[in-house]
Amino acid sequence: MDDTQLLRYSRHILLSELGVDAQQRFGESHALIVGIGGLGNPVAQFLAAAGVGTLTLIDADRVDLTNLQRQILFDTGAVGRPKVEAAAARIAAVNPEVRVVQLADRVGLAALAPLAAAADVVVDCTDNFATRHAVNRACVAAKKPLVSGAAIRFDGQIAVFDARDPANPCYHCLFGEGDEFEETRCATMGVFAPLVGIVGATQAAEALKLLAPAGRLLLIDALTMEWRELTVVKDPACPVCGMAAR
Repeated sequence: MDDTQLLRYSRHILLSELGVDAQQRFGESHALIVGIGGLGNPVAQFLAAAGVGTLTLIDADRVDLTNLQRQILFDTGAVGRPKVEAAAARIAAVNPEVRVVQLADRVGLAALAPLAAAADVVVDCTDNFATRHAVNRACVAAKKPLVSGAAIRFDGQIAVFDARDPANPCYHCLFGEGDEFEETRCATMGVFAPLVGIVGATQAAEALKLLAPAGRLLLIDALTMEWRELTVVKDPACPVCGMAAR
């Protein structure tokens, strides 16, 4: 690290739990962020500011006026631009050392598999179960850690699934495909603007640590500012990460 980098990241380096070695690992790391909306904005901003060397951003949408209430990477002038393009421009202004790969497309499991395999950590910031399950399958297959987040109205959740250890659960163990979960999106239900910042910042923290305990589900109620933590156990019959999948 040169003198400029030592100065830029000095507040991380001062932390005994991190130091120079951890900061260098950040610089050598590659994070895949799926979804550059309310959650993906703070995730991308914090990971870039922290010096994560490569960020791959996936999102097929363009910036809409309704996004500006909570998506902090974008300004009024970005309305109409692809989200990955507008986010990349802002990241370059924050930290030009970060390499940003832009994918303005909707990706399924086939496309996600090599992208997850090339990353060191995957951060799921999407808003639908189909994509979340595809991201989970790609992470399990590639044995890559997954940080999953969700936010709607005043409620948010963050979960860490580390597929590097076969004893750990995966997203499917918690939310099975075909289970009766109501799919709600902020476009129809609304979302409290600071909540996505809280959830996204926590996702970024979990992604940076990489050593966060696997199998946790964190729930936040933004009205009462109460957190709940649940322990997720591995489902031996899970078709994605259980014995049946091997």
